[in-house]
Amino acid sequence: MNEIKRIAVLCSGGDSPGMNCAIRAVVRTGIGAGLEVFGIQKGYAGLLEGDIRHLDVSSVGNILQHGGTILQTSRCAEFMTAEGRKEAANLLKRKKIDALIVIGGDGSFNGAMKLHEEHLIPVVGIPGTIDNDIDGTDYTIGFDTAVRNAVEAVDKIRDTANSHARTFIVEVMGRRSPAIALKVGICTGAENVVLPIAAIDYDKIAADIDRGIKRGKTSSIIIAAEGEVEGISHTIQKNLKDKFGLQAHVCILGHIQRGGNPTPTDRLIASQMGQMAVEALIGNQLASATVFVQGKVALSPLKDCLRKKNEFDLSDVKLLTALSI
Repeated sequence: MNEIKRIAVLCSGGDSPGMNCAIRAVVRTGIGAGLEVFGIQKGYAGLLEGDIRHLDVSSVGNILQHGGTILQTSRCAEFMTAEGRKEAANLLKRKKIDALIVIGGDGSFNGAMKLHEEHLIPVVGIPGTIDNDIDGTDYTIGFDTAVRNAVEAVDKIRDTANSHARTFIVEVMGRRSPAIALKVGICTGAENVVLPIAAIDYDKIAADIDRGIKRGKTSSIIIAAEGEVEGISHTIQKNLKDKFGLQAHVCILGHIQRGGNPTPTDRLIASQMGQMAVEALIGNQLASATVFVQGKVALSPLKDCLRKKNEFDLSDVKLLTALSI
């Protein structure tokens, strides 16, 4: 294996707050170690287009407090093909780039793994997705900020719900992952949380709302995880009305959860992961991922982080149930 002297970093898939912190750490750790560092714009699509620029220390100044990613991001169908990955590998070799750091979710990690397996390109993955749904890590960059954004929005909705004695169904992001919905439900005192991996118990939802009304509650909040397709909250709204005569208002938070300044937690973990990703390449860990396990950032084989993680902590469900009586 040739010595690694020139590395590139890209973001792929959905953006998540804290990506800029990881980019900054990659660039400054790499330069501090004597490497040349390049940024690839628009993810794998930008790689195939050759949209690559040299990054220096000043390139990543004053970015860690901003959401999104200065490198931009995208999803790339062409890179999912063997021909696309072959072209990507050839382009990296033509640019004399020795290794690639990929910030993204499970799809981005799978692409990186195939690039390594098929063309021996050294790769390191940094888990960046608000859904917190990557196997092998307890935490992904952006999750804490997304939860904060959703909690702040639900707190505001609760003000209106109390003022008008209304029930609100607030839909949060997460696809098949229940992580955001559970944390937001606990932190906002929601009466119910509807998870994407469980059947909806309308009888229980209706009974909980009725019990609250009888003891004088002026509002109810139902948190609904979006599932694969946005709009599950409208289905819940219709069923509550048709089956139980209950009126509920829908609020879909959508992409507001992705934006905004990353929290200190996201800034710290992203920075640690960015530094460790560069150190992994220098240390000849050529197909690895940075993970957060038992409260610490560590390295893991990339092959252990390729699947989605949709299970949830039963203690969160127990806590939610205990507090929402």
